[in-house]
Amino acid sequence: MSELITSELVDVDLSAETKQAAARSLAERMVAAGRVTDLDGFLADVAAREAQMPTGLDGGIGIPHCRSEHVTAPTLAFGRSGRGIDFGAPDGPADLIFLIAAPAGADDDHLTILSALARRLMDPEFTTALRAERDPAAVAARIRGEETPGEETPAQATSAEETPAQVTPVEATPAEVTPVEEAEVTAPTADPTSGARPFRIVAVTSCPTGIAHTYMAAESLQKAGETVGVEVVVETQGSAGFTRLDPAVIAAADGVILAHDVEVREKARFGGKPTVDVGVKAAINRPTELIADVKAKAERGEVAAPAAVTAPMDAGAPGDHFGTRLRKWLMTGVSYMVPFVAAGGLLIALAFAIGGYEINSAPSVAEHFVWTEAASWAALLFQIGGAAFGFLVPVLAGYIAYGMVDRPGLVPGIVGGAIAVTINAGFLGGLAAGLIAGAVVMAIQRVHVPPVLRGIMPVVVIPLISSAVVGFLMFVVVGKPIAGLQKAMTDWLSGLSGGNAVLLGGLLGLMMCFDLGGPVNKVAYAFAVGGLAAPGDGSLKVMAAVMAAGMVPPLGMALATTLRAKLFTKAERENGKAAWVLGASFISEGAIPFAAADPLRVIPSAMAGGAVTGALSMAFDATLRAPHGGIFVVPLIGSPLYYLLAIAAGTVVTAGLVILLKSRRKPVGTAETTPATPAVPDPKVPVAAA
Repeated sequence: MSELITSELVDVDLSAETKQAAARSLAERMVAAGRVTDLDGFLADVAAREAQMPTGLDGGIGIPHCRSEHVTAPTLAFGRSGRGIDFGAPDGPADLIFLIAAPAGADDDHLTILSALARRLMDPEFTTALRAERDPAAVAARIRGEETPGEETPAQATSAEETPAQVTPVEATPAEVTPVEEAEVTAPTADPTSGARPFRIVAVTSCPTGIAHTYMAAESLQKAGETVGVEVVVETQGSAGFTRLDPAVIAAADGVILAHDVEVREKARFGGKPTVDVGVKAAINRPTELIADVKAKAERGEVAAPAAVTAPMDAGAPGDHFGTRLRKWLMTGVSYMVPFVAAGGLLIALAFAIGGYEINSAPSVAEHFVWTEAASWAALLFQIGGAAFGFLVPVLAGYIAYGMVDRPGLVPGIVGGAIAVTINAGFLGGLAAGLIAGAVVMAIQRVHVPPVLRGIMPVVVIPLISSAVVGFLMFVVVGKPIAGLQKAMTDWLSGLSGGNAVLLGGLLGLMMCFDLGGPVNKVAYAFAVGGLAAPGDGSLKVMAAVMAAGMVPPLGMALATTLRAKLFTKAERENGKAAWVLGASFISEGAIPFAAADPLRVIPSAMAGGAVTGALSMAFDATLRAPHGGIFVVPLIGSPLYYLLAIAAGTVVTAGLVILLKSRRKPVGTAETTPATPAVPDPKVPVAAA
């Protein structure tokens, strides 16, 4: 592995007066060293990154950086300015400038080195030594973490790794400490001799490129926590990947700090706790203030929204069993597919409502569109919806692969999904294509490649090889058998009648109500939507049964709170009013507040009602062409009156059972004197049991 920085990449007398000139001067050294292939292209990437957010930091530091296809190996150039250069830091110009260049596909080893450097920049003794050193070779060695040649002063001899843990962060100097920070520094949370548990914080840091700010923010928070007596554990979501915090650590935390400029991955894990959500530079510049903010929110009992049941899942922790990881991969694909289902399906449903079912044979609106004709507008909606529906299987396959191997899986997954559509392998083909694409990329990533090729692996080699392999397997090996299985399943659904159809409807109803929008619910829903890709009488009945059953839990709870209000707390009665609308809109999650507070009574009641509705819907031969919409798409339902009767029957069953079960429990006080149950319970409080 090439050295990150050499003496040729150090300028201890940087004469530039602007940040653009400084970047060019240091980049020219990278070009001369063979680390950058296109100076202007690289500088354009640096400028684009700078435009997202200034890269100046308190303490006289500037860290312009970027990922660029013009970089051959991760590289660092250092310049020291006598006058100072404005990089947008709140405390003024920077005299220490670090230009960080990472290839588009930098390997984890190099990125780990860059992250370690970013952490060391938060050590005042490290930056003081860089200001004093005159020899470029010694500066380069110090930045690499090596022993510097020659005799050194004590201030220079201590590296970042040897610095004691109690070093005060840069922002905590007497001239800069705010009253809040000063109070926190002088009054630790817990006395080590008292045996009291210290306040615990979990944090996530991330920035657009994931190279510098991500790790500097983590270091700043951890040092500030040590100073004020608070335990801080940080998950850095940077370019070198990230290791998820142990769920037990998150559960035990008293508060959360999210310091990020890009979306936090799996953010739902931190729901239900006092949370401070800020930009990444806030964690670098004022960490003790953020810690104080979290503690203040905890004292007030102010918490973030809880984890959503329908949040997309990621690849899973390394220790997860294969079955758990497989479920998460599939759920990732389904979660990204659902918006396409809703958009495309509702557009198609509206088209049918305006122009009738024959609108599916209308000519292309690109060739024939009359502004004053309703049929043209109906055809427009149908063809837009059809275009959205055309992405269902490719998106499903692409994001299953994404759940397995992150972004490298998108291209082969989407290509494999498109092939599944081409060969009529349908929904099952998309599942297979996604899993195959993820497995192929995993295999490629395990192959050791020379460092010179690593930069092109994610943008050329992996997409090329994985797409070719997945395409071959889908076209020649597994595609046709899966297409045959898909056709057999479609024919079976189309031929369902009598008792078999009723049993299937009851089973799907149970699944839809088991976890109210969770994985089991999504499996049943995905099964129904997959049938719409090749609609027949049987698949349309399945879609009707699934949507009807999914409406029952919130409607049942709404009815129960109306009939026997005293069995519910004030908060639950308020939730019951909203549940009417949520249930009518086919949003099963409207019953979650009730299920979370009393799962052993609410969930079985909801499942019973859902099974009744699903079975009746099938028995009544109700059909549905829209994948969403609740009662608002009743005009598109076959046998609409019987369909509504099935929903009403399930709603009554759910409400009756939950009232019966709640009436038989031992009284714990009247509803008026019992403290109100929050709309969504605090995850730190045990869920009520029977």
